[in-house]
Amino acid sequence: MKTLYRLSAVAFVLLATASLAAAADRLTVTIDGLDASGRFADDAAFCPPATSAAKDVSPAVSWSAGPAGTRSYALTMTDPDVPRDLSLINKPGTTIDDGAPRVTIHHWVLADIPANITALKKGAEGDTLTPHGKPIGDTDHGRRGANVFTGFLASNPDMAGTYGGYDGPCPPMNDERRHHYTIRVYALDVPTLGLSGAFNGAALEKAVEGHVLAQGEAIATYSLNPKLTTGK
Repeated sequence: MKTLYRLSAVAFVLLATASLAAAADRLTVTIDGLDASGRFADDAAFCPPATSAAKDVSPAVSWSAGPAGTRSYALTMTDPDVPRDLSLINKPGTTIDDGAPRVTIHHWVLADIPANITALKKGAEGDTLTPHGKPIGDTDHGRRGANVFTGFLASNPDMAGTYGGYDGPCPPMNDERRHHYTIRVYALDVPTLGLSGAFNGAALEKAVEGHVLAQGEAIATYSLNPKLTTGK
């Protein structure tokens, strides 16, 4: 009986230790400015309703400090709810069914965030929509990569360019699915990922492999469909 008790106690300690270790591998990420349902404010959107006084303002984001050995952070914001068939987007007389095939795109790509930074204030990555895009490259809070609008707007002469850092939600008005925007932060064991030029979100995600000490995420929602403007 004593042997069984000891084995149970050891098992409990091992499980508790494993649980603490797992908790240490997670960052707590917070997005400020969301409403009670978890929806982005309209001013965070790339294409908000006409009633919004501002547009494309990067949200305030903060995260818990990484574990010992953290030498930098990286951040992405993705939307996994984009219709695969882009020809359906805002097409008159067409509704995009909630169950339509989807793809994931990157709205925010930021590498080499210094280890002493665990928050980005509202507007740090832009406080207005910038035609042709904000510049890629180094800032005082990290190195901007290129987001999805670089490709989306390539054929529009009034807007084409390399879109660096953050550019916000612009979900189809005719989409029956509410879009979910995941902001993910990685604590890394290297001071730089060595990325340069117009690197994209996929390149960042590849570069962090083998260097992640901890990570965490937070999700915000957004829709321009009048049927989906409230609730989660």
